[in-house]
Amino acid sequence: MAKDQIRNGRLEGNRSEDCEIYLASMDADREIAECDIRVDMAHVLMLVQQNLIDKDAAKKILVALKGYMENGLPENAFDPAREDIHAGIEAQLMEDVGADAGGRMHLGRSRNDEVATCLRMRTRQYILDALSGIFELRRALITRAEEHTTTIMPGFTHLQHAQPTTLAHYLLAYENLFARDAGRLFDAYSRVNRSPLGSAAFAGTGFPLDRELTASYLGFTSPMENSMDGVASRDFIVETISAFAILMTNISRICEELILWSSAFVKFVNLNDAFCSTSSIMPQKKNPDTLEIMRAKSAAVTGELMTSLMLIKSLPMSYNRDLQDLNPHLWRACHETVSSLPLLAEIIETAEFDTAAMKKSAKAGNTGATEVADYLVREFNIPFRAAHNIVGRAVKLGSFDLAVVDDAAKELAGLSLVERGLTQEAIDRAQNPKEIVRSKKTLGSPNPRLVKKAVQVADVKLVQDEVTGDILRDQLEDADNRMKHAIEEL
Repeated sequence: MAKDQIRNGRLEGNRSEDCEIYLASMDADREIAECDIRVDMAHVLMLVQQNLIDKDAAKKILVALKGYMENGLPENAFDPAREDIHAGIEAQLMEDVGADAGGRMHLGRSRNDEVATCLRMRTRQYILDALSGIFELRRALITRAEEHTTTIMPGFTHLQHAQPTTLAHYLLAYENLFARDAGRLFDAYSRVNRSPLGSAAFAGTGFPLDRELTASYLGFTSPMENSMDGVASRDFIVETISAFAILMTNISRICEELILWSSAFVKFVNLNDAFCSTSSIMPQKKNPDTLEIMRAKSAAVTGELMTSLMLIKSLPMSYNRDLQDLNPHLWRACHETVSSLPLLAEIIETAEFDTAAMKKSAKAGNTGATEVADYLVREFNIPFRAAHNIVGRAVKLGSFDLAVVDDAAKELAGLSLVERGLTQEAIDRAQNPKEIVRSKKTLGSPNPRLVKKAVQVADVKLVQDEVTGDILRDQLEDADNRMKHAIEEL
């Protein structure tokens, strides 16, 4: 195995291969290898502009780094003997351009601020990728909602039939959830996108580094104010995983419902065959496997959040090597979340909703009972609790016949509703799901007229979020182009 250039001066003795592999973070560091090269480029550009290294050495370093960026890092850079990718790249660089030039790159810098910077760069990219996935999912929900503003279905509480609603109302409920998920990620991005570079080990450096310049080259909004905070804090990771865990929890909820809806018990939806499997023994089976796997992955992301919180909860300031073990948990949370979003969007886009089954089920389970109680209040000016009890007794007796309702009114409220003008026709009309939905007046209710406006509002908000996401991506691209231009000028 290769010799670690960082240990040469202070430490003696060779580690065993098992020890080197145990301590190394190379597998997880593949996630940040490209970010590390960019950090190296920005740092070297700043060093030469601050007259801290000569131009000839800087040119050699930058030419080599540009080659790594374009052609990929040699596999030797991932040798576990180097412990991490930061030392691996430096060792490769010293081999390629010589120790005199390559050994100057690390001036004024520690692996502590280097890794913290790389983690923030990679995390913000995953946030942007997740936002793109959320936008795609929201677009699918809005599109399908627009198709079904008058599609009647039952709403549920406690998984029991509750009141009639529409499929559009249901889909927009999830769109609203995922819009808030986007908001959480936008908020997290603003705190992730700060640069620790230049914090060195934790106490800064006596060299006149230009931290604003490196932050600008790497697309950060600004340097972090406190150098110890810059290298030691990983709350940005916990915040990001937390936002992903909430997002995946919301995803798990809609997965659960689509799984139930696709069952023979409910039959509200027929999922596209591409997202289902069959049994190796039961030829009739069509299993919603993709949704089940997605539901399981939400548990994995929540597990990564719990692990991350436990990992950092007792760490003193500033850097501790425990933090190295945090990174794989971040990457898994990112992978599971980002990969789930476009699949769920496609599942919703291709789903075939059985509107006839929904309409039929909307009449089951006495879903019109609340509207009957409301009707009694409006027409006969009786207290709602009295109307609630009357209707509840009719439900218990299993009949909304006029005589049953009137007997309940006499027993529980001491009055005859028939004598006041109640008719069987009025009771039946009050239980009509379509009329119930149309009667809703409050903002956010399933009234088709209001839902159509809600679709428009959701669409406008989505477009605004998409523009914001594009702006953030453009800012990173502009920063990268500025750095490339500065390298070309040098």
